[in-house]
Amino acid sequence: MLEPMLLRFAVLMLLSWVAGAAAPAAEILVADGRAVLKSESLERVIRFDDGNVRTVSFTMNGHELLAAAGAEFSFVAAREASNRPPRQLSPDDIKPTTLTNKMFSGEGIDVSRYDDTLPGAPKWVDERAVEASGWRAIAGPPIPAVTKPGQGVTRLTLRTPFEKNTVLEGVSVELFYELYDGYPVVRKWAVVRNHGSRWLRVDRMVIDDIQLVPLTRKSLAAAMFGVQPSVVAFDGSGGRFGLIAASEIPSALRTISDQGSMGYARGLFEWVIGPNEEFTSEPVFYYGYDGPVTTTAGPASTPLDRTLEGRYMDFLKERIGIAAETAPMHGPQWMTWAYFYDKIDDKLVRQLAAIAGRAGFTEMLLDDGWQKGRLGTQVDTAKFPDFAATAEFVRAQGLKLGLWVSCYRDTDSPDLRDMPDGRALPVMLRSPTLPGLAMSFASPWRDYYVKDLAALARRYGVSYIKQDFSAILLGDLAEGHESRTLRESLLRGLRGLLAAQDGLRREAPGVVNEITHEIYWGTPGVPADLAALKHTARFHIPPNQAVGADIPLWSRGRADTSPEEHAAALRRGCWLARQRFYSHRAMPLYALEFYAAATTNHKGSLTPEIQDRQVASWLMGAPVCFSGDLRTLTEENVTHYRKRLEAVRRLQESYGIYKYFQFSGAPEPTDVDWHWWGKLNPQGHGAVVVVRGSGGQARRVVDVPWVRRHQSYRVTGLFRGKPYGVMSGAALQDTGITVELPIYGQEIFEFAPASR
Repeated sequence: MLEPMLLRFAVLMLLSWVAGAAAPAAEILVADGRAVLKSESLERVIRFDDGNVRTVSFTMNGHELLAAAGAEFSFVAAREASNRPPRQLSPDDIKPTTLTNKMFSGEGIDVSRYDDTLPGAPKWVDERAVEASGWRAIAGPPIPAVTKPGQGVTRLTLRTPFEKNTVLEGVSVELFYELYDGYPVVRKWAVVRNHGSRWLRVDRMVIDDIQLVPLTRKSLAAAMFGVQPSVVAFDGSGGRFGLIAASEIPSALRTISDQGSMGYARGLFEWVIGPNEEFTSEPVFYYGYDGPVTTTAGPASTPLDRTLEGRYMDFLKERIGIAAETAPMHGPQWMTWAYFYDKIDDKLVRQLAAIAGRAGFTEMLLDDGWQKGRLGTQVDTAKFPDFAATAEFVRAQGLKLGLWVSCYRDTDSPDLRDMPDGRALPVMLRSPTLPGLAMSFASPWRDYYVKDLAALARRYGVSYIKQDFSAILLGDLAEGHESRTLRESLLRGLRGLLAAQDGLRREAPGVVNEITHEIYWGTPGVPADLAALKHTARFHIPPNQAVGADIPLWSRGRADTSPEEHAAALRRGCWLARQRFYSHRAMPLYALEFYAAATTNHKGSLTPEIQDRQVASWLMGAPVCFSGDLRTLTEENVTHYRKRLEAVRRLQESYGIYKYFQFSGAPEPTDVDWHWWGKLNPQGHGAVVVVRGSGGQARRVVDVPWVRRHQSYRVTGLFRGKPYGVMSGAALQDTGITVELPIYGQEIFEFAPASR
């Protein structure tokens, strides 16, 4: 009875591989005050015949997803009582403040912190809620236009001028809905234009203000420290259909309601629009999916999972834009922070680089501690008398060089010498022991910063730049900067940070640019999101838990930590990595850096089996990053790392495995039973990673539904060197591979063309 079910699943997987090849055209039909947006099986109907704008139907393959007509687009507008621009701050307006961990915590943000209470702060009056579903009372009739702004793109624009309200006189709103051939998706954003004479504030903006029927909400991207995920699913009855709701709003500023509406987080967003100014929102989109839930030898395969690992991911890369797609692919990477912190110097770096090169790593990241005062881009010459020679030594070991940089600056830094107005106000100091000044990404310093990093990369042959620390979440109101209120400065700062990433990629296209969760909001930080990955090639995701990398820290100073305790910690780090990667599965995992596989051997704790577990676990994405005390490794450890990392690197060079992640029809991550996932390219070539936890059966059938049914593959277990011979795609899908593993065992299977 099992084989027919597996056959049906195999057919589904084959269809998922070839789906989208024909790229059926999307269309927008406008007639009689109604717009019908059709994108494959997704259909959205918008009415505007009575002067109001509202979605009246939203269906996926005939399933109605809309509970009732919502507000469609909404915000609250107010005017400045004296009709003058908000006053910015001079250095004399406020005393310096030192950052605290509480300030940097993303949990329980006190939004009143962003109230402008200084003398001369703007006074906003005549607040008015503006909802597209009620525009008729305050606006002229919406004006529709359908255009083709690009190949395979169809756009509906609804322009509405506000003609019947004195506060909003001269204001117009344009709503943009965009469809893409070959994808069941509707993407939307808005522009608010002020051609009037008043200074206005907009807040509480909901970009797509709809109300879905009761559906099961599923997080598809991590949510941490009070920050919502950027992607969630609204799953229909039995998991057979639904919508993926995705926001391109950065960091903590987004919200996705339980009813499916998407917009900006209340209390953290506002924007001041002066005469002849405008505000353009970030886009949001709904991606539809449907299909049968199919029983397999493992868990059921759902249309949501198949969509996420397939066409949806193609959509992100092709239409949303993922910076990592065009950036160099580096790694395996080893970095200095987890054990050595900022206590690095030339002698130590040379010692570590020599070991890292022998162990098969291809990139070394010097984290905090190489710069003067741990800030800026000037070398600490007391620790590194000839940094160019240090850099050359690292590269001579076969390692690309990466550098960590902070976005705080000393008072005597070249930045503040050349751009004294580049610092943020209120003045924020990093800490009493690290008293650098916070610099503003919402100022011209942003361009100085980009050119400085590009010059740094050229000077020392740097291939990877990790950017850390900022005070974006604390606001910036300095004179001459772009922000006019503290709340506005949050989005201004985040947009400026991301614009700087675009600039760095243009100035230094051979450099992989990474940002951390700390720079993207605060510490302990926020998860990765679509907004960041559009601009930065790598994102360092929280939490910072290199479990077992630093024995004194991990054991809280105990001197009697046993090797068994440390081995358990190392395995726990592997389990944490798989959880964190999987929690971001609606994003390309190879763009994420999780910290870190611990390369520390404590009295024999780092066994070859644990090294294998590290390599396997971090291969859910790409093998970055590893960290710990390389000096504790035995020659056996060094040789084993090299063997495994060379095998992984060969798979990447042969099949491009880092960019793929398949998980439909396989168990979710577990450290108790069996878990497996695919790293197969569209031809079905690459790797399948299998891990066993603390229990489960010693032998398990691992089905591989992601191969092509009518192709054949040469299958080899790389860790054990076991050949499985040539297997047909049909056999892999219907029968699978019988695998035997010990407790906490793992294997990487290579799926090569049968002719090899």
